[in-house]
Order: sequence, then C-alpha cells, then structure tokens
Amino acid sequence: MHTLPAGTVTLLFTDVEGSTTLLNELGDAYAGVLADHRRILRSEFARRGGAEVDTQGDAFFYAFRRATDAVEAATEGQSALGDGPLRVRIGIHTGEPLVTDEGYVGIDVHRAARIAAAAHGGQVLLSQTTRDLVAADVALSDLGEHRLKDLTEAERLYQVGEGQFPPLRTLDATNLPLAASPILGREQEIADVLALLAGGTRLVTITGPGGTGKTRLALQVAAELVGTVADGVFWVPLASLTDPGLVLTEIAGTLPARDDLLGYLRGKALVLLLDNFEHLAAAATDLTPLLAASDGLRVLVTSRAPLRISGEQEYALEPLPPADATTLFVERARGVGRSLAPSPTIESICRQLDGLPLAIELAAARTKLLSPELLLERLDHALPLLTGGARDAPEHQRTLRATIEWSHDLLDPESKALHARLSVFAGSFPLAAAEEVCEANLDSLGSLVDLSLLKPIAGDRFLMLETIREYAVEQLEASGQADELRRRHANAFRALAAECYARRVGAESESSERLESDHDDLRVALDWLATHDADGELELAGALGWFWMSHSHLAEGRRRLRDALASSNAKGPIRATALMAAGGLAGWQGDAGECRALLGEGIALWRELGDVPELASGLDTLGWSLFAVGDNVPALEGFEESLELRRHLGDALGEMRSLVGVCQILVAEGDVERAEPLSRQLLDLSRERGDLRSEHFAHHFLGDCALIRGDCLEAEDRYKESLRAALPLGDLLETSFEVQGVGMSAAGKGDWARGVRLAAAGVALWESLGATIEVPFWDALLERYIGSAREQLGADAEAVWAEGHSLSFDDAVTLALGPKAGDSKTTGVPFP
Repeated sequence: MHTLPAGTVTLLFTDVEGSTTLLNELGDAYAGVLADHRRILRSEFARRGGAEVDTQGDAFFYAFRRATDAVEAATEGQSALGDGPLRVRIGIHTGEPLVTDEGYVGIDVHRAARIAAAAHGGQVLLSQTTRDLVAADVALSDLGEHRLKDLTEAERLYQVGEGQFPPLRTLDATNLPLAASPILGREQEIADVLALLAGGTRLVTITGPGGTGKTRLALQVAAELVGTVADGVFWVPLASLTDPGLVLTEIAGTLPARDDLLGYLRGKALVLLLDNFEHLAAAATDLTPLLAASDGLRVLVTSRAPLRISGEQEYALEPLPPADATTLFVERARGVGRSLAPSPTIESICRQLDGLPLAIELAAARTKLLSPELLLERLDHALPLLTGGARDAPEHQRTLRATIEWSHDLLDPESKALHARLSVFAGSFPLAAAEEVCEANLDSLGSLVDLSLLKPIAGDRFLMLETIREYAVEQLEASGQADELRRRHANAFRALAAECYARRVGAESESSERLESDHDDLRVALDWLATHDADGELELAGALGWFWMSHSHLAEGRRRLRDALASSNAKGPIRATALMAAGGLAGWQGDAGECRALLGEGIALWRELGDVPELASGLDTLGWSLFAVGDNVPALEGFEESLELRRHLGDALGEMRSLVGVCQILVAEGDVERAEPLSRQLLDLSRERGDLRSEHFAHHFLGDCALIRGDCLEAEDRYKESLRAALPLGDLLETSFEVQGVGMSAAGKGDWARGVRLAAAGVALWESLGATIEVPFWDALLERYIGSAREQLGADAEAVWAEGHSLSFDDAVTLALGPKAGDSKTTGVPFP
C-alpha cells in the first residue's frame, strides 16, 4: 500500500451501476471491459495525485490531498470512460479519517461510501465539506439535503455538472429514526441478514446480549431495504410497551392501518422492524396471521430471546471483533473531544468490555475525563463507571447496568438465582460443572441462553460475558450464598486437577486440554484456597505442576507453588507432589540450586512413603530438570533408575517415558551409536501404543542424531514430524526446539536466512515464557549451523535475526513446516 495522506484528505469512492446485469449480458467479455475501466480510472486518478486505498470487484477507493484534485480526477475519469458499457457512480467527501496499517478508518470513510451509493451511473456527487473546498468555477448543482443510508442527519449533496439523473438513492418516505453516528463494522452481519431476507426468510429475529447493537444493526438493514420494497420500510419501537396485547395496535398505528391491519397488509410488499420484543413474548404468535396475510411482508425483530414461532430464523449477534471494537472506541472518543489513535491500551479496554458496543461507547465517553490508561485501571468494576449514555436513548440503554437489568428482570426466580450462582465461574465452564457446583438444570440454563445472559460455546460449555458476570456477582453477594458457592467451586476444580494428574501419562493431551480450558477457574480456586484452606491450595498447585510445565506456564506455576509450600504444613504425598513440581519448574527457569534442593527433598519423601509409581515419575522429573541445567550424568542415573522401576512394575507407557529420558541424555552426550537405535525402538513402541508424546520425542532424537552426523535432509524431515506430533500436546517449549531444529537443518542445506529466522523465533518464544534454556549440546549445534549461517549472511544477519525474533508463534510454525526436505531453495552452498 502507498503511504496514504494524513490529516484533512478527500476520499473518493467509485462503483459500477448494474454490474450483475452487465455480467449476464456480456458474459466472458465482461472481464475485458472491466479491465479497461480499471486501467482508465487508475490512470486518471494517478495523474491527479490520487492514492489507491483499496479495490474490491468493480469498486475503487482513492484518497487525494486536495479536494479540487479529487473532483477533477472524477470528472476526467467519467469523460475518459465516455459512452462505454460501464456506467460508474462516484461519491466524494472531505474529512479527517484515521490512518492505520490497513488503510483509513472512521466515520468519514463511511460517509464517502454512502454518498457514492446514492449516485447513479455517470454521476459525481460531493458532500458539503468538499463543495466548500473546490474552485469557484467548478460547475455544481445543489441537490438539497438528503438522508443517507447511514441513518444520521441529512447531508447536503452537490452534483458535478448539469447532467440529468433520476432522484438520488437516499432514504425517502420512511419512519426510520436518525442515528447519532454511522454504524461502524458489522458489514458481514448486515450482508448476512439481508441475504436471509432476500432468500425467502420472512421472519428474522436478531438476538444477543444487551448492548450488542441489535437495534443499530436492524436499523441499518432496514435502511438498506428502503427503495427496494414497493410499500415501504417501517420501524415499530416496542421498548416502552408493557402489554403484549397492544403489539398489533402499535403496528397498526405505525403503518397506519388502525381499522383493519390484516386488510391493509393484503397484497402489500413491505418490511416491518419490530424493535425490543423480548418482554412481550406472549405476543409472538400474533405475528403469524400477519405473515399469512401477505406474501410480500417481511418482519425483522430485535429481541434478547428468540420468538420460537414457525418460520422464524434466529440470527445471533456476536460482540464486535477486536479491530472494529477499537475503531468504535476511537471514533466515539473523538465525539467527546478526545483525539486518540488505536493502541494496545484501547484494545485491552475493548477486550475487557467483551466487545459490547454499548459498553465501548459508554467507556469512550469517559475519555473526556480519563486517559485510556486510567480508564483501563478502573475497569475492574465496570458497571458503576459505564453510565451517562445519550439522554434520548431508551431508559434501559442509558447505562450498562440498566441494559443487563432489563434482561435479568425477565427471568423467573429460579433462573435469577442460577444466574447469580453461575457467576462463581471465572471463564467458560462445562455443563457438568454447572450442575455440580450450582445445581443447574437444563430449563433454567435454557432461559439464560434465550435471554442472552449466557452463551453456549463449543461442546457442552457455556460462557458468561465479563460485563454480565459483574452484575451477577453482585446478585450472588446479596444472596448470602457466595462463600458456600466458592467453596464448592474450589473443591470441584481440586477434584478435576487430581483426576487429570492421575491421567497425565495415559491421556495427556485430553487432560491438558481440559485444564487449559478451565485454567481461569483453576486460578480462582487457588486464590480462594490460599485464603481459606492452605493445605487444599498446596494439593491443587501440586496436581497442576505437570500441566504448568507441559503448557509452559512456568513463572506462574513456580510462583503459585512457592507460595503454597510456604503456607501449608501438609506432609506426605501432597507435599511430595508439590516439591517435585516446584523443582521441575525451577529447573526450566535455570535455577539449578533451587531445582536440586526441591527435587532432592521430593525424591527422598517418595522413597520414604514407598510409592514406587510416584518415585519413578519423580525420577523422570529429576532427570529432565537436571538435563535443563546441564547435569547430564546424574540425569541419566535418574532416568535409568526410573526405567528399571517401571519395567519391574510392568508399566509399559511409563517405561517409554523413561526411555525418552535415556535417549535424550545419550544424544546430549553425542553418543549417536547408542542413541539412534534406541530412538528407533522408541518410535516403534510409541506408534504401537499410540503415545503421541513419545513419538514426538523419538522423531526429535532421530533429528538430533542426523544433525550431529551432518545429514540435514533427514534432520529436517524428522524435526517436522516431531513438530507435527508436538502441536496437539500444546507444549510450547518442546515446539520451540522443533522450530529451531528445522532452522538448523535449513541452514545446513544453505537456506541461511530461513535458518536464522527460525532460530531467533525459538529464542523469542523462550523469552516470552520466562524460560532459561542452557543445554550445552543444543547450544553447540546452534553455533555449528546458525552461527555459520549468520557468518554467511554477513551484514544482513542482524536484520534477519530481528525478523525471526518478531515472528508470532503461529507464523514461526508455518515457516518451519513450509517446504519439505529437499524442496527448499537454497541461498548458498551447504556446509557440514
């Protein structure tokens, strides 16, 4: 993309009128005609200094530094197109849009696009702001004020030249209300709902939590339909209505059809927007006779709950995606006089507000008094802060609390109580946990889902948005049940952690995925136990140690275990488990002294307790931790003792895990003669027994052996196989080694830049996880391959390293798994 002009700029949009009809008429010839059109307009716009911002299909978006240049470019473009088959409409508006990496954002962009959409083929339209900036001798026709389909106040429009065209495509006879500002984002949602209505669906209900923007979306959809239906588009606001029996009366009065509503509808083609229907559910069946009266009637409803009548299509409106949420915040902040640019702080604010448009608008209004940084600090208790909505908004939309209460008041007493109890969960939660902890039943859960106070997500899990949860927490505190619910919650997740600990070898992937899904609730349980049950905190932290290591929550896990060990006087298995976990995490963070002390104490305690399976597992932990700090000889002794114990126990899966450790130390010592056959044996056993982690390690060790031998083709294949096996395990540390292994293999084949980038990406991942990795044999391999690659790159080496260091995890994995061994293009001569 060009460097786009900033500050006051003039935006120009083009579009081809009737492109679908032309495509059908011209067939294959349309592509050539379209290409000529693009060439002509690009040439004329470039001659006047236009910067191409975007092109989609047959439409252009350009920006000009001067309004006069934009108008002359449009005029000359229309002239150059002449009487060709394509008729282009052009809209021009001057404003101060924000420049981002993706182009321009802001209300001015929407306004310019709307002006273009109002024009006809061959016509050029200007806004008032542009007209005020163009030269006095430009021939303009004043077309008067028009309501554009962004629903905001009327805009005075001007036509360039004196051509004769039909009336503009603006809002005419409709009662759709004015909006304070154009809708931002929601392009896909608007298209989705329009497609439903155009595709034969005659009743669409837009549902979602309070503050999601259901009304604004529905109004925009209705605005798009103005002019496309013969008998009009009508808005029927129902928020203030309390009697379901008056819904039909309200509709009849709006149309108007006071005497005979059904008779009025017969033979008519029109759209009804019934806004805020949720508290009038008893009137839902009254809509059926209306739809039966006219095939041309389409009904669009906004409601927090579906109507549940025949023919209804529910459209569940999700919160705004991050980019649109940030844009909305910035634009609404501008409205109160605060000039802001998108930033990580604003992104965090929008994320904490769940992407709810109402919450974002209320928060942005606070920037008149608070900087984004101070606002973010105060969002821990959002409801008192987010007040002061527009005075002309419905009562239940003036504060976030009010809009949540509006839904809450529609619940029966049992569902209200469950809503409060469910606030004990910190993140998403499974149905079984809701039943166990909160005594939930499907009917009450269904009521909460219907009113958008609870959201069903993947599998059997549910999610309560944080802004809604804050309100529910207040209700829980007021109920007097908070302490009991939190105790039950902590005990339920302590039991889950114990179950997953017992299955950590036989069902590692499944168990770690479950713990990751419930990590927020496990944290809340740990916090509660830290205050109320120190021994329970130690038990839970110890049971999570393996998960924190395998999913690279190193710093958090180490801190939690250190605090729990200091607070609890528990002995026996609970303490031994926690000591082993704490020692392992200390090792991966490079603290050799604490690692040895904690693991030594833990191993001694397991020996004293006589628990052979746990002792064998502990010896594995000892071996890996000592390996991480460079003590290979005692590490090998630990793995070999563990291997012997597990063979004696007949623990086939555990035996493979101990064999993994033995192979690792042999590789680290450079003993390829012993390591390679044992690694092949490990690979066969892992495939036979379906153990993904052991398979991952077997491929990795074979890659190490190949790299030590200088066979970079085989090494790359092996590391890629290891990486593919590691990804489902969610173990970022192990994944980072595979990424670096592929990097060394690539460098060894002469693809120096790719090798350096991947090596740097691995280092960046370690840094982000707080891991200290000092493995001498690995460092030696990195120096052999990556060090040489950096020498070959010369002066470019630092820049290439920086590129790799800035790669995201996903991008690094994609780069590593790219070409297969032997397929990559080399940038030089391979070296041994």
